[in-house]
Amino acid sequence: MSRSNLTPAAEACGAFVVIDFETTGMSPQQGARITEVGAVRIVNGRLTEHFQSLVRTGAWVPPFIEQLTGISNAMLRGAPPAAEVLPALARFIGSTPLVAHNASFDRRFLDAELAREGLQRTQPMLCSMRVSRRVFPQAPAHKLATLVHWAGLPSDGVCHRALADAQMTAHLWLHIAVTLRARYGFGELPLRLFANLQNCPAAQADGWLRRMAAGLH
Repeated sequence: MSRSNLTPAAEACGAFVVIDFETTGMSPQQGARITEVGAVRIVNGRLTEHFQSLVRTGAWVPPFIEQLTGISNAMLRGAPPAAEVLPALARFIGSTPLVAHNASFDRRFLDAELAREGLQRTQPMLCSMRVSRRVFPQAPAHKLATLVHWAGLPSDGVCHRALADAQMTAHLWLHIAVTLRARYGFGELPLRLFANLQNCPAAQADGWLRRMAAGLH
């Protein structure tokens, strides 16, 4: 874990930890394991800390995954074991609400890997992809790299590495918060607003947000 020198974003909402995993496959239920984790802490609109580690689980990395991520079986042989990384990650996360892009994917892996170490997630995990579909319906697509490029957000051009993806997701989340403030006049952006927004039908999201903003005023 180290302090980040990432550019501060505009004032946003509370505290979140943005998380991303690289994995050997699509589902822990089918035997896939994590190969890398990246996490970024957002506090009052600033990216303040990050956590990153390769993870040795003993699982084999298929060639197409190695080509996609650049993470090889040889790299993982020297990585710290899951039994070391997951408790450290749990300490970094604490009880802070989580954000991930396509959160159902990362949530499955986080919960499965924590359970292997006798640990359990207690906080909610919000999905920046689902929220972005409701806030930016005009975007050409809602894949992370597409959204970041479309919105002109900070990126080092690296994709499918955990920390880079977590950083891009953090910038996207802050951009969403700034947009909600500017477009609808929100002051506070409570956790429940995002939780309800991601479950709101996309076609109704604009009207719902306007009603919520009017009610808060």
